[in-house]
Amino acid sequence: MGKSTAVDAWESLFRAQVAVMRRLTAEFPSGPVSLGEYDVMFTLSTQPGRRLRLRDLGEHVLLTQPSVSRLVDRLAARGFVDKLADPADARGVIVMLNDSGFEVFRQAALHHMESISRTVGAALSCDELARLKELCDTLRRNLPPHS
Repeated sequence: MGKSTAVDAWESLFRAQVAVMRRLTAEFPSGPVSLGEYDVMFTLSTQPGRRLRLRDLGEHVLLTQPSVSRLVDRLAARGFVDKLADPADARGVIVMLNDSGFEVFRQAALHHMESISRTVGAALSCDELARLKELCDTLRRNLPPHS
């Protein structure tokens, strides 16, 4: 496979992602959380105990670490997450999506999933969606180590 094929595939993937994200961002429900805050809450909702070290949270979302810290502070100020001392590291912080935050997340998730279904689900068949997921998972798994 030549470089041109890889570059063409990347360009297609990137442009599709941008087009989909623009649509999903425009359709994201206005309410108590932004799409970026939703991303953090989604990540926390998938973790055991709905909690994750702040340092590790930054690896799961599309924000820089300082941005994640500020966003977590905003969510904590609104009572959606709790910041806990990390018993394994005195300098560390664990972020936990509390029950109030989970309910806010759940409501936003229902609207967001409908938007995803309308946008992505309407554009591809079930077989194409399964293949897309398989290809994206394979791409993530097989990325060379970051130098």
